[in-house]
Amino acid sequence: MIDRKYWHPALCGATEWELQNNKADLEFDREYYLSKKSLQMDLLIIRKHPKTVIENEIGEIFRQHNIVEFKGYGDSLNIDDYYKTIGYACLYKGLGKHVNEIPAEELTVTLMREAYPRKLFKRLEEGGVRVTKRYEGIYYLEGDTLFPIQVIVTRELNERHLALRILTKKVKEIDARRFLKETERTLEPGDKENIDAVLQVSVAANRNVYERIREDKDMCEALRELMKDQIEQEVEQGIEQGIEQGIEQGIQQGRELSRIESIRNVMKNLKLTAQQAMDALGITAEDQQVYLAKL
Repeated sequence: MIDRKYWHPALCGATEWELQNNKADLEFDREYYLSKKSLQMDLLIIRKHPKTVIENEIGEIFRQHNIVEFKGYGDSLNIDDYYKTIGYACLYKGLGKHVNEIPAEELTVTLMREAYPRKLFKRLEEGGVRVTKRYEGIYYLEGDTLFPIQVIVTRELNERHLALRILTKKVKEIDARRFLKETERTLEPGDKENIDAVLQVSVAANRNVYERIREDKDMCEALRELMKDQIEQEVEQGIEQGIEQGIEQGIQQGRELSRIESIRNVMKNLKLTAQQAMDALGITAEDQQVYLAKL
């Protein structure tokens, strides 16, 4: 099972891929530190020019400073997570170099999770916040909020958001195939790194699905090209593991041969039976049965 710590880089990569049409207009700062201590946001997206129109639905809410908090597969998104992220936004605003360097009206917050956060929405609505479905999988929180806030439910996103849709342990094969087709001709290093980050997690969480895809000759080649480095690393690790196992087996076999030779020498020199010789050498009753068959 893939460690949860790997989901965040993949989600960052997927988000950057989603916003690729505006990558020249946006600055992405992963794990942005709010202080010298280990207090950090998952992703800070800065819109470089105020009049830039973000083409992707996910970025429609964006202003100049946009804070994104990711929840990986199986992570909760509760009321405390909500306020923690709002706290990040408040600290980010308050830690500017001069007073009001980051205006509140230029801040947005995005919370992203695979599953619909029913309990969170219920608690927010009870507190006077309106939850409005803006697009499939994209919900705006309106009313009693400090900043514009959206919650993205990746499971509900439409097919234009494949990079986020495939970051699940229940990936649909059709989505995986479409994403591979969509990205197979990507050559720019930054984009390719994001694609690789997404695929590494998606493949690790859905081995059976991707094994079926690899059986398709064309798809297999696309997948191998996109994950060339990872596959080469896996092969290298397999070779190293095989060598280590071979060495270990060789050592074990050497030990057995040496022990058998010792038993034979004791039997010959001291005129003892096999069992007496093994008793003299301190060999356990369980191991004696093994060596008897080889004498």
